Amino acid sequence: MRTKITQEYIDRDRRSFLDKVFKGTIGGSLMLMIPMHSPLFAEVLNEEKSLKDTIDPMNPNANYCFIVDVSGCIGCGNCCVADRKENDVPEGQYRTWVERYVIDMMNKVYVDAPHGGEKGYSNIPILDTIKEVKEAFFVPKLCNMCDEPSCTQVCPVAATFTTPDGFVLIDKEHCVACGYCVQACPYGVRFINEERKTADKCTWCYHRVRKGKLPACVNACPTGARKFGDLNDKESEVAKIYYSKSRLSVLKKELGNEPQLYYIDLHGEVV
Repeated sequence: MRTKITQEYIDRDRRSFLDKVFKGTIGGSLMLMIPMHSPLFAEVLNEEKSLKDTIDPMNPNANYCFIVDVSGCIGCGNCCVADRKENDVPEGQYRTWVERYVIDMMNKVYVDAPHGGEKGYSNIPILDTIKEVKEAFFVPKLCNMCDEPSCTQVCPVAATFTTPDGFVLIDKEHCVACGYCVQACPYGVRFINEERKTADKCTWCYHRVRKGKLPACVNACPTGARKFGDLNDKESEVAKIYYSKSRLSVLKKELGNEPQLYYIDLHGEVV
């Protein structure tokens, strides 16, 4: 029987600290943040968690899934930092980013993502125009890895394709940077890489998954808000969440792209 992923890399003292902050204070305060440059975040970012005990990367029957727990995201930006480091993303461009949603007492919604959320929000005040805040939360964005991707349909040279194990990828050797896929993506996750001059996007760190490792952003998330695994492994965390069907939703379901990125506690104001 496969073994469930654990958090053994965090010692008892730090586990206690995180429980107090994330389950207690952070739930009711947007502005209380742990600086992303703290030793705690640095250690989480550099620690390697492995899928080797839960997922066989060569399993042709695997059904990979990404789940984001909105209630667990604290806007630290560690995911963006890890992604940039892992995938050599040019400065000023993002394969994954974190949006901040702020709702005032009149139910007006404000959305921002300064620096893609990469530098966190601890030193970035809530918009001056907001008098009273009713609710605030963070929403990570990344490729939805659709079962029916619009991007593959419009590529004139078939540089955008779906692998047998369900990953939507880009063949950079054949991409002509026409931008059709960028325009076709309903989630705005594609862009033209300024350095490579080809289309680019989040790949759920396919190169890591094929080696039995977690995507870099999942590995770096200190609260476990990002989850990844095989839905066909009924003992995996993502499978237990998915098949419980509790509070799970996707973005722009009405478009029929069948995204494989699911959100827990996704607010209706999120676009």
